[in-house]
Amino acid sequence: MPRPQVIFFDAVGTLFGVRGSVGEVYGKIAWRYGVDVPTHVLNQAFYQSFKAAESPAFPGQDVAEIPRLEFEWWEAIAVSTFQQANVLDQFSDFSKFFAELYSYFATAEPWVVYADVVPTLEKLSDRGIAIGVLSNFDSRLYAVLKALNLVNFFSSTTISTEVGAAKPSPQIFNAALNKHDCPAELAWHVGDSFKEDYQAAQAAGLRGIWLNRKQN
Repeated sequence: MPRPQVIFFDAVGTLFGVRGSVGEVYGKIAWRYGVDVPTHVLNQAFYQSFKAAESPAFPGQDVAEIPRLEFEWWEAIAVSTFQQANVLDQFSDFSKFFAELYSYFATAEPWVVYADVVPTLEKLSDRGIAIGVLSNFDSRLYAVLKALNLVNFFSSTTISTEVGAAKPSPQIFNAALNKHDCPAELAWHVGDSFKEDYQAAQAAGLRGIWLNRKQN
């Protein structure tokens, strides 16, 4: 097997995950606005809303519009989540609540870096292998990587909202490869989603590595 020229990593679920659960975070901030919802209800509602959402990519849009579109994409998921939990009408100012929630996820607070991540990145760096992030997350990822002290490991960051295509589309993999002037057969991609990371990477010509965190 040839030595990889570059190894790409997915972000959420691979490098770091939500501290506790999404439902806990949503519920904690909602409580500040006088809305009390059980964590398990929010977790289930969020999962259903996220699964039903359109792809997190905005092809053909002006770059200057991307932050607004990202915000609106997540706001729609939050609205759906609290609608399904039957508490949306309890908010006196949902827009203010969501603005705080959205900003919170751009900080280090709601995230935890998995214990194996830094040692792995250090070993790859010591071996002179280029490392990149390839994610369906939004542009808040730049702030999160910096806040979690991970940013210096990566020589490229490729996200779906900027490319205009999300995994499993081969377009986002090609965009990442172009940043390194690397043929697909000399690149690996590591991620926690069997479909969007492993299968998609294989289909795009990279070596896919499935990191099944649920079994760890």
